[in-house]
Amino acid sequence: MNLYKTLLRPMIFSGFRADPETVQRQLMGLCAQGDRAYANPWVQWSLDRLGRQLGVQDPRLSQDLWHLSFPNPVGLAAGFDKDGVASNIWPHLGFGFTEVGTVTHQAQPGNPRPRLFRLPEDLAAINRMGFNNQGAAVMAQTLKEARSRRRTRTPLGINLGKSKVTPLDRADQDYVQSFRLLQSLGDYFVINVSSPNTPGLRSLQAVEQLAPIIGAIMTENTSKKPILLKISPDLALEDLRAVVDLAQAQALAGIIATNTTIQRSGLKTQRIPATGQAPQEEAGGLSGMPVRDRATAMIRLIWQQTQGTLPVIGVGGIFTAEDAWAKITAGASLVQVYTGWLYEGPTLVRQILEGLIQKLDEYQIDSLQDAVGLDHQ
Repeated sequence: MNLYKTLLRPMIFSGFRADPETVQRQLMGLCAQGDRAYANPWVQWSLDRLGRQLGVQDPRLSQDLWHLSFPNPVGLAAGFDKDGVASNIWPHLGFGFTEVGTVTHQAQPGNPRPRLFRLPEDLAAINRMGFNNQGAAVMAQTLKEARSRRRTRTPLGINLGKSKVTPLDRADQDYVQSFRLLQSLGDYFVINVSSPNTPGLRSLQAVEQLAPIIGAIMTENTSKKPILLKISPDLALEDLRAVVDLAQAQALAGIIATNTTIQRSGLKTQRIPATGQAPQEEAGGLSGMPVRDRATAMIRLIWQQTQGTLPVIGVGGIFTAEDAWAKITAGASLVQVYTGWLYEGPTLVRQILEGLIQKLDEYQIDSLQDAVGLDHQ
């Protein structure tokens, strides 16, 4: 029995009637305290014990990408640890890698609250957070301090966004300024131009606007860190093809497919209690189960266009090992969870990893790498 789903989640979601953002902020505060106390022997013992409960160690699950070693393919997606305050904690919760952010060059409070809504009937969430974060300089200091305490090492990605106050025609310099501060602290970096919650941001996915941003970061990238691009699930097919062509032409390391969607079709939820409005009337990005199949389809299209030569991180609607397997066999080398993790609880990563091992046994495959793009073979 999953005690989180049967007991804790109903209390958190309904019983306490707490604002979802408040609950998430409290959880992040607890994780941040653990990170600051990471050198304490009792904390280390507790985290090691937790890691044995929530993680899975199996060499068949490991992946080598961009000269980085991923002990397993399941990562924490950007948006949860916005300021990188708990980077030492996530490996002990079973994750094979972590992506922090989205971080902007300038600190910003984000959009007015309420700005995060759960849709339990749809296993989904709507957020219009607006890149609330303390800024790249603060994150840099936080990650430097965390690195001095680190014992467990898994790849750390940093997701970069545009500051709201920066004009679109100066977006390239805004991204570069953040990258300059953080370049030495991340193992890979993500250019995020696909959030629907910063005015005009998605327009930067147009090739003529995206090319200068990628070019500026690649010029600044003296340490040759892997640079990825996070795309929207709402891209038209011809736009997706153009973005993938640009990514290959600019020698990007990969694509993250996908961000949240602005689509609202097929939802069961009729009204959001916090506002009294229908989901269709609420601005923001929709995540979770409704975006699952669209994200997987985009992964498949990217694989077909590139013949598997451009690595993909699949994210969107992963609640089970079957969901993760579908994205991997469609062409994703790695996957990330966020909304599914909040709905399914802290044992989700272990459940996915154990399910992936069962899939490898079922298909008589020796390594997860051999399952990437299996649908196309």
